[in-house]
Amino acid sequence: MRLLKTTNLRILAFLLVLFIGVPAAGLAQGDEIQVYDGGLAPVGTFNLTVHNNFTPKGIKTPAFPGSIISHHSLNGVPEWALGVTNWFEAGLYMPLYSVDSVQNAKIDGFKLRALFAVPKADERTFVYGVNFEFSINAKHWDERRFTSEIRPIVGWHLKPVDIIYNPIVDTTYWGGIKNLEYVPSLRIAYNLKNDWAVAMEHYADFGPLHQFNSFHDQSHQFFAVMDKTTANGLEIEAGIGIGVTASSDKWQLKLILAKDLN
Repeated sequence: MRLLKTTNLRILAFLLVLFIGVPAAGLAQGDEIQVYDGGLAPVGTFNLTVHNNFTPKGIKTPAFPGSIISHHSLNGVPEWALGVTNWFEAGLYMPLYSVDSVQNAKIDGFKLRALFAVPKADERTFVYGVNFEFSINAKHWDERRFTSEIRPIVGWHLKPVDIIYNPIVDTTYWGGIKNLEYVPSLRIAYNLKNDWAVAMEHYADFGPLHQFNSFHDQSHQFFAVMDKTTANGLEIEAGIGIGVTASSDKWQLKLILAKDLN
């Protein structure tokens, strides 16, 4: 594996300072279950990614009064993206939706996204970037009307193994640094022949960054994932996840379909 260049280290240090310095916190249910690898849509190309996840066995207690529950719920969103430059992709999640066993079908809000990453990340050994999301939430989806996510991206393409880490911080716009939530994700994948890949992914919620929750109150889910890119460019990602703490959904299924539209 190549040694990191000094410029790469400086950029990573800048990103670290950037996401630590942004105010606030918060986490409810998730509309997407995905590790970002820094891949961008080609310049001038629209991409559509459809996220869906279903929880056959999940938490039955509402996170707050009036919220949807994850048990037997379907959550998802179409994600619309445009490659603006070879290092910047703009995105829109709309509409976020959910169907649960109590409130039935609901529209949960929408999100804006800005993804910055090193050009041609798929062709590099070391990749890095950062993704920013701003959310406007329905009352049943999150207690806070406005929330955001800062998702740094670091990874290595070691051929045939990929290691991608997203040290995510969830934020809101009040409460200060003490309320930043640390919700990282990790993907280790093995690339097979004919555009197949298998992967292990870990999604966690450690709680406030300044003082993590006890392990019992943290969320930890491990997913077994299978990826396939078809001859016409359709990317398919399917996985099954298991939660290992009391604060995790016990079983969850995910399906992601993505394709460039032009």
